[in-house]
Amino acid sequence: MKRVPVFVLGLALLVWSFNSSLLVSAPEGETRLLAHRGAHQTFGHEGVENDTCTAALIDPPVHGFLENTLAGMEAAFAAGADVVEIDVHLTPDGKFAVFHDWTLDCRTDGTGVTEETDSAALKRLDIGYGYTADGGRTYPFRGKGVGLMPMLDEVFAANPAGRLLINFKSRRAEEGEALAALLKANPAWREKVFGVYGGAEPTQAALAGLAGLRGYTGKSAMGCLLRYLGTGWIGHVPAACRNTLVPVPRNYAFLLWGWPNRFLTRMKAAGSEVILLGPYGGEAGSTGIDTVADVEDLPNPFPGHVWTNRILDIGPAVKARP
Repeated sequence: MKRVPVFVLGLALLVWSFNSSLLVSAPEGETRLLAHRGAHQTFGHEGVENDTCTAALIDPPVHGFLENTLAGMEAAFAAGADVVEIDVHLTPDGKFAVFHDWTLDCRTDGTGVTEETDSAALKRLDIGYGYTADGGRTYPFRGKGVGLMPMLDEVFAANPAGRLLINFKSRRAEEGEALAALLKANPAWREKVFGVYGGAEPTQAALAGLAGLRGYTGKSAMGCLLRYLGTGWIGHVPAACRNTLVPVPRNYAFLLWGWPNRFLTRMKAAGSEVILLGPYGGEAGSTGIDTVADVEDLPNPFPGHVWTNRILDIGPAVKARP
């Protein structure tokens, strides 16, 4: 019986040594930044729910960029982003409108459901109309966003400096099928797509329709991480984590076997890209690595992708790291 504790201790030591990042180096590569919505007007996430009009909650503006615009994407890449996340809606005339909100009422001078509005009407809208930082006393971008909602083909035609992560806002499989067909017909555009995520039906349809495309849904991402928790201690990467994008909330990363170095090495060998998010916060939305303190807390080195809502601040901060 005295041998049992020794055996357990030996097994624990073996598991620790097999998963400790203290004993291995990180895989080669640099920290790569993923700019959520490009350079945009930021807002606090406290109390924000899915239907909150965040354009009415913006911080006092310090720049003139609006989310999901060509100028905002260009500024994000110039600040150090490798990937820019954008939101799309398939319109009745077969275009992909690049715009975040399900409806037009919050940000624009229009009304109605975005995906039910044809592209010509969307191009006439002022997408800066609803932004205010002082409870509606002033609207600093009103009149400055007319015609700035791009269609996805315009984004590709502009030849962005980096790649795009495309977020499906609907639950329509036809949206994913249409994107797969668009990228098949335009191989140069396909090279500009880092991946897809969002609504399960369009995401799954896009992945099924275009070989080699990577992406995830909330369910698939959770399935990957939970399965890895069950098998990662022996170094096994489950099928759900292979050839995909693996989003990791910062406040749960420490639970993953081999975090960070061995985990990153295993995911890379499995053909997957790791995206480090901010803390998981339920209704708080897409939090990211958004402060200099967050950057200081990153593993160093960290050859994965870092999701940020504040690329204009975080880009220089990451670049300045030793």
